[in-house]
Amino acid sequence: MRRPLPKWIDIGVMPIINIFAAFVVAGIIIALIGENPITALSVMVKGAFVYKGALGYTLFYATNFIFTGLAVAVAFHATLFNIGGEGQAMIGGLGIGIVALSLDPLLPPLLVILLAIPMAAVFGAIWGMIPGWLQAKRGSHIVITTIMFNFIASSIMVWLLAGMLMAPGQMSPETRHFAEGVGLLQIHQIANAIGIPMARSPLNLSFLVALAALVGVWVLIWRTRLGYIIRATGHSEKAVIYAGHDPAKIIMITMAISGGLAGLMALNEILGVQERVILNFTSGYGFTGIAVALMGRNHPFGILLASLLFGALYQGGAEIDFEFQTITREMVLMIQGLIILFSGALALMFHPLMERLYGMIAGPDSITSPPKTKRAEHG
Repeated sequence: MRRPLPKWIDIGVMPIINIFAAFVVAGIIIALIGENPITALSVMVKGAFVYKGALGYTLFYATNFIFTGLAVAVAFHATLFNIGGEGQAMIGGLGIGIVALSLDPLLPPLLVILLAIPMAAVFGAIWGMIPGWLQAKRGSHIVITTIMFNFIASSIMVWLLAGMLMAPGQMSPETRHFAEGVGLLQIHQIANAIGIPMARSPLNLSFLVALAALVGVWVLIWRTRLGYIIRATGHSEKAVIYAGHDPAKIIMITMAISGGLAGLMALNEILGVQERVILNFTSGYGFTGIAVALMGRNHPFGILLASLLFGALYQGGAEIDFEFQTITREMVLMIQGLIILFSGALALMFHPLMERLYGMIAGPDSITSPPKTKRAEHG
């Protein structure tokens, strides 16, 4: 007997089953090429969490996925599929670069940082709001426009970094380094300064900003009036109009928030590590954020867990590539692809089986029967 799954199974258990299925398929492929999948998994886990500095790298990668995953999730609550996180993060990095390069000769480093952080969100928000305006006012499809804006953002970055913003005396498409001190402190530096030994890693204070963003998005979507209107817009624009709100305005606001979150990803890479603007610093994090949001069911806590998983895959995958000759980086990308496949396109594959199992365990008595009609009551 099939019975609809409760939320704790649908949101908590089903993603784990999908991930397990992806690893099983990946393990079969690894076995077919002559390697032990258990050994490979052990190396990946140690490379992501156990080895010296490994956890710091895992959390560093996870920080990028938190920002881009939240960007996709916020838009999705209004039934907007934002594919433009990559371009919005690029433009967010450009915002940081413009502020830092313009003001670091004039202002103290701390003040430059405090001005650059919101500018990443502002530039990303503007880049996200333009496709929102095109859909709300011109009827352009948000998927098409956000994809196109990724290419536009990439072209703008190439034009600027290979031209007016390129550091003098070099051929690499990047800006000069920011002034000394214009960068986010790294966590291991803070820990060692207060007497806590910690291995060196690129993990920096943008991780704390990402955690704050998780809480902020949860509050926004489920504890504010605006969040309720965003979710209502996703369910029925007619109902929103009937309640006296303008769906076009809500779409633009939602896309601005989504773009701002994606723009904040640049904090981790530009202010946290590079301390200059370089080409292609986004490295596909914007696209992977789509999978993170899908796996996390567009909930901040789920996005946190999915980000940790993908961060572990990135860091642990590098260790596998180093330890095994036959398992290359492309194999790790295959594992990521399988996880995306089972968590996205095949996310509902195991639902019928789980519904039957849950129906058998819960029993027929626990299934709420439909209320009787008056005619049935009177025979």
